[in-house]
Amino acid sequence: MTQEEARLRIAELSDELERHNYNYYILAKPTISDYEFDMKLEELARLERQYPELLLPTSPTQRVGGGITKEFASVRHRYPMLSLSNSYSKEDIEEFIQRIKKSIDGEVEFCCELKFDGLSISLQYENGILVRAVTRGDGAQGDDVTTNVKTIRTIPLKLHGDYPPFFEMRGEIVMPFESFDRLNESRVAMGDDLFANPRNAAAGTLKLQDSKEVARRHLDNYCYYMMMDDLEERYATHYDSLMAARQWGFNISNHLRVCRSVDEIFEFINYWDVERHHLPFAIDGIVLKVNSFEQQQALGFTAKSPKWAIAYKFKAEEVETELQSVDFQVGRHGTITPVANLAPVLLAGTTVKRATLNNEDFIRQFDLHYGDTVTVVKGGEIIPKIIGVNFDKRQVGAKPVEFTKTCPACGTELIQHEGEAAWYCPNPMSCPPQVKGRIEHFISRKAMNIESLGEGKIELLYDEGLIKDVADLYSLTYDKLFGLAKEIPILNEDGIETGKTRKVSFKEKTAQNIIDALEKSRSVPFERVLFALGIRNVGEVVAKTIVAELHDIDAIINASEEELSSINTVGGVIAQSIKAFFASPRNLDIVERLRQAGLQFAKVQAEASNKEQVLSGKSIIVSGKFSIERDELKRMIEDYGGKNVSSISSKTDYVLAGDNMGPEKRKKAESLGIPIISEADFYAMIGSAKEMTSEPKPDSENAQLSLF
Repeated sequence: MTQEEARLRIAELSDELERHNYNYYILAKPTISDYEFDMKLEELARLERQYPELLLPTSPTQRVGGGITKEFASVRHRYPMLSLSNSYSKEDIEEFIQRIKKSIDGEVEFCCELKFDGLSISLQYENGILVRAVTRGDGAQGDDVTTNVKTIRTIPLKLHGDYPPFFEMRGEIVMPFESFDRLNESRVAMGDDLFANPRNAAAGTLKLQDSKEVARRHLDNYCYYMMMDDLEERYATHYDSLMAARQWGFNISNHLRVCRSVDEIFEFINYWDVERHHLPFAIDGIVLKVNSFEQQQALGFTAKSPKWAIAYKFKAEEVETELQSVDFQVGRHGTITPVANLAPVLLAGTTVKRATLNNEDFIRQFDLHYGDTVTVVKGGEIIPKIIGVNFDKRQVGAKPVEFTKTCPACGTELIQHEGEAAWYCPNPMSCPPQVKGRIEHFISRKAMNIESLGEGKIELLYDEGLIKDVADLYSLTYDKLFGLAKEIPILNEDGIETGKTRKVSFKEKTAQNIIDALEKSRSVPFERVLFALGIRNVGEVVAKTIVAELHDIDAIINASEEELSSINTVGGVIAQSIKAFFASPRNLDIVERLRQAGLQFAKVQAEASNKEQVLSGKSIIVSGKFSIERDELKRMIEDYGGKNVSSISSKTDYVLAGDNMGPEKRKKAESLGIPIISEADFYAMIGSAKEMTSEPKPDSENAQLSLF
């Protein structure tokens, strides 16, 4: 076969396979057998291996994966991914509809849709080709997961029909129950921990480095919104745009309905509140959108959500089951959490065996006794919790649940801080769950990001006596790691042992990856090192704020409680936590050993700005919408010597206010006498003309369509 003949055959097979893929996954009307499809796919793959220069990124063979992604690039959304307002009652929906009708002249119709319980994705198409897939992230920017998304067969790589040259589709990636059950069965067989629910499994799968594994897990996708600059010029309604997208190859739910009255809307809601349990995937509510794009434009949006859409959340499903026993778990900071062991019961798609009891007050509030029949729900459809007791079914002679007085892990007598409901184990240096928890926090992605040390490896290293604190990590060597192996208990979706084990081992590649990651972590900036130390109440933002003010570890250690509490966002409670942490000789020893290991314990000073520091010493909060991105304004504040703060206090010097500034923030600023300045005022203050970013910024008309 010549190269030209191969090119023609590859094109023929690609078109044919895409057509069959559309028939099977979108229309659910396959026209050939699975065997015939696989044979054609194998022929295509064979030709592409023979003529690699003819392999295209849109080839059907690319859906099986194969690419390895070490890091997911952060990408700014062309259209911000906003959130939806939530409602939980018929009154909320009626109020929403009345508000819409007061603002709009004429009839209003609503498109009612299922609210998929997965993770949002933005799909960008240029000339009919999928060029980028980006997660929601923080709404302004997300992670580029294109390689993994290409493995999802209900997401078209190449469109057909009269599609626009550039547009985005917003969708929800879900893991069907069948795929979820199959995945957890395979994880049991392999000795891995189980996933808690399909949503978590889908989110974890989409961020896997190996796209072949993503393909094997069979994710699905449903698209629900189209975005482009001239959307309302092409289509009159949201429903029309989705029907067009379906013709181009997108998977659009069949369960859409255009409603014109409250009765029709609630007929749809009530139907799916029952029928959702028969769907092959999870939903947690219904979404209502004003159908007319012209009316959507007229209604606009708030800073966080569109005014023309709302989500009705289903009430959490409730079941009764027996409270069999109570365990007490130890957290990273020594907090003791009681956990109920329940008779297994099916709830919202998963079997529930455990539920949190929060603290001692919770147990007393419900007067819990062993053997009680309790009502369980899933908070947010994820976390099981007890909301009531059926006292009519209480057994005679049932014993009340008593809160433990000693640590279940190390036997130390518990303490309770004044004004707090929680009990604590005051043995942070020797209590195994606390020690291992702090080490796991230290290596986490947002802290030191030491890859390859998860999946039970910290427990193995601790049990083998190789690490007793975080500083010991930097004494590890390849020779100490290579060959280590141990059977580790498998945890179920509720975090308890299943009775089965899996083997955790340090093979050649794993051991070397850990040593490489430890070496790389020596360059992690100081603010993340401070966060990684695990000081109680010191999160990422607080750590960054403290480092910006005090610059190095010695200044933090030597600072008085008053000095610490005077730092914006710190306050008295956090200052006490910091002083208590560094009052411990053991903690000081750990810090010194980490310093000797080469970790960063001082802020790296950025290159001096060439701009006049006219905002030096000024604390400014940015609120509202502006002609440029808020991050760009914050950068300018720092360039001119100012400091960005996240909340208004008496120490705030200015509030830089844009459109849609929150009324509560404005009220608080005015009550404190803090000057409120506009964007124009800000440019005048720094003596600069308006500075624009190099990235395209959607105009206000487009921005109001920027949801999900």
